[in-house]
Amino acid sequence: MEESHEKDFTITNTTKTSWTPLLRQMFVCSGVTVNYLIYGLFFGAPTVFVPQIRKEANSTEVISMETASWLLSISCYGALPLTLIIPLIAKKYGRKVSYIILWINTLICVSLFYFSTSVSELLISGFLQGMLPAVQLTAGIMVLTEYISPKYRGIFLTFKAATFFWGVWISNAIGTFYHWKNIGILIFICCLYNVSSLFWPESPVWLATKGRFEECAKCHRWLKGDDTDSEEELKQLIYSQKENIRQKHEHKLDEHNNFFMKLFNSITAKRFYKPLILCLCTSCLFNFSGKLVCTGYVIDIIKTITVKESTAYEVMLVLDGVTVLGMYFGVFLNKFLKRRTLLLSSASIGVMFLFTLSTYLYLVHLNVISENKYLTLFILTGFSIAISCGSMILCTTLASEMIPITYRSLFITCYALINHIVKGTVLKMFPFIFKYFDSHGVFLFYALTSSIFIVILYKVLPETKDKTILEIEKYFSDDNTIVKEEEELMNPEVACVK
Repeated sequence: MEESHEKDFTITNTTKTSWTPLLRQMFVCSGVTVNYLIYGLFFGAPTVFVPQIRKEANSTEVISMETASWLLSISCYGALPLTLIIPLIAKKYGRKVSYIILWINTLICVSLFYFSTSVSELLISGFLQGMLPAVQLTAGIMVLTEYISPKYRGIFLTFKAATFFWGVWISNAIGTFYHWKNIGILIFICCLYNVSSLFWPESPVWLATKGRFEECAKCHRWLKGDDTDSEEELKQLIYSQKENIRQKHEHKLDEHNNFFMKLFNSITAKRFYKPLILCLCTSCLFNFSGKLVCTGYVIDIIKTITVKESTAYEVMLVLDGVTVLGMYFGVFLNKFLKRRTLLLSSASIGVMFLFTLSTYLYLVHLNVISENKYLTLFILTGFSIAISCGSMILCTTLASEMIPITYRSLFITCYALINHIVKGTVLKMFPFIFKYFDSHGVFLFYALTSSIFIVILYKVLPETKDKTILEIEKYFSDDNTIVKEEEELMNPEVACVK
């Protein structure tokens, strides 16, 4: 049996170029990306349906500030229990099963959303929507890093982030010109396309972890082709998992009897906590940049600048459009610049705009200068472009690339849990911070917190562009474990003897 494995893993050293693997990777990635679009549509909906419902009821009390903050943040809290469950499902049953469950859940969410007759039903729908971000930060990361070749990985990872804000923009546009329930019709159409997840192959990484090496090789070559780079990646994947399976068999009894000791050893391993801290720093840089809350509460923010409601909606659509275009520009820059350079430079420029905006609004507050709404909107536009070029597309990308193979499920669970808590808390608290500290205080707060995370990442963030997952994992280990593994990968005969 071992000999047949060896035959499957032989590098073909072909120089033939084919677009078929890229198209197949795009097919899988499109299913993941459509779910980002759906989440964007759901996320942007409260921005427009809250004013519409208040206007229809002729009362702001029908949806209070407290309720409005829950409508925007409840999906993050709804994601918390699912963040514990989805990685277990993905680990035991495979990556595509998680997306099939997500498809069914999304149909239930959009049905509640479209046919809702009360705010309570919208809150229930919002809570169930938590499966979307839960899957995106768990199984979604697994799919995009395991199914996609390293040379295309950065483009796909950044592209899906831009798609989320496409959803927000489209949702806001529908709610500006039509009734907000039309958003649900578009989500239904997206759900029809997501039937495609039934036809995905299984993840080669998951198959390798289960010891199904022949299927792993078949799926890997179907997805990524059989050129030299792909075959080398396949060889490293298979021999690393053979070693992991061998070690698990040797210590099977100990692992069963010492679960908590194993958990403690995993959490305290430098290959686990070092990338986790960096992933959380990149996540905090995005959430505390203020861009996400500005997107969710853009109408309220713009109304403090201009009292005309129609103008507020127009400005909202312009800022949404600028954000999406900036993200695609960031995807273009990501092809030529290093991840670290693009993230830190764009975030720094965004912070400069935040400090400028805070200072300007404070001088207006003191009546030192008169307010010019066009200048305010110009600064907001510059801030949106700067953040969308880097932080908004690269924070999740970098986190996805730094996830170690050895502790993959545990790592993703910890990262996703903390990320959802931070994101939900930032969205929930924004209306109250905005109310009591005024606009200049809010922008100063986000400028200061972002600056702290920029300094931290400047000191410790590594470069991950065009590196395999094993190469990135090696960076975070200062022991000889991965070095020995790599030597065995480069010497298959040694691994076979083992």
